[in-house]
Amino acid sequence: MHRFPLIIVTIMLVLLPTACISSDGFDDTRRDNFEALWHVIDRHYCFFEYKEQAYGLDWDEVYRRYSPQVDEKMSDDALFQVLSRMTYELRDGHVNLAWAGNTAYFTQWYDAFPENFSDSILRSYLGCNEDYRSTAGLKYRVLKGNIGYVRCPSFANGIGDGNLHEMMQYLASCDGLVIDVRNNGGGMLTSAQALAGILVNEPTVMGYMMHKTGPGHNDFSSPQPIRISPATGLRWQKRVAVLTNRRTYSAANAFVMFAKASENVTVIGDRTGGGSGMPFSSELPRGWSVRFSACPMTDISGKHTEFGIEPDIHVDISSDDYQRSIDTILETALEFLEGETE
Repeated sequence: MHRFPLIIVTIMLVLLPTACISSDGFDDTRRDNFEALWHVIDRHYCFFEYKEQAYGLDWDEVYRRYSPQVDEKMSDDALFQVLSRMTYELRDGHVNLAWAGNTAYFTQWYDAFPENFSDSILRSYLGCNEDYRSTAGLKYRVLKGNIGYVRCPSFANGIGDGNLHEMMQYLASCDGLVIDVRNNGGGMLTSAQALAGILVNEPTVMGYMMHKTGPGHNDFSSPQPIRISPATGLRWQKRVAVLTNRRTYSAANAFVMFAKASENVTVIGDRTGGGSGMPFSSELPRGWSVRFSACPMTDISGKHTEFGIEPDIHVDISSDDYQRSIDTILETALEFLEGETE
């Protein structure tokens, strides 16, 4: 099993609490478990129209294709495999199906792409524990060219204004700032908002969210603004490079969306993994749990970021650099920021 998707189970998000949707009215038969899963997703999943436009998803056609595969004589494992494959049709890393024997995730949003990150290479930049500082899960230090570097591997931890002020005070004399959210699988949206708060000086709309209002595929509220409040204390006023890769997902994808709305931010690396829907939970009659995206977020232009955000400067870690323990993406950011300050 992949280690990384386990992060996704805990992700997101706290503009609204995660809800549980029941599958009442169905019995614990193979057929009813299939029907319950298809119907709960049909009524509450939030990206049907968008994914129909993006790659031709037809949820009714998915029903017709998978329904004949369900047999009352099949084992739990066989049923789980059928239901898992059906959820993969949504191409959504937030959709996962779990029972005691397994947990199914859609992983192709990053499996087919270069990782563009290496912990061992990063250690050559961060150094040992005494070489960098850390707070609230963030690691930071000053790199060559007087460029500040902040590593944010997860938004699972709360990030307080006091911690951010201390970090900004330490990096205040730097000429530029790198915020590295590569391989950040998400966490709490509030933490992503808190970190984005160092980039604004007044409450700023940096995205929108809609909420499901009915069972129809297009039953949504009007877009509600997501406002980022400025961090209390010191905030960053100079150029910023945000580093991304395909494993930048969920709340980390939201952070990139917020940051990209700022004029002094340049996104460098690979396209993010996406994951812009707030997940809700349901339980099948058999006791199996399912999570899926129910409330979509968009950027300030109203564009979905479910399939990721393109960087302003696309660069991969080259194989030659990898062999020499050089982080091509980070080096590109350092050169870019040094050039901007000259």
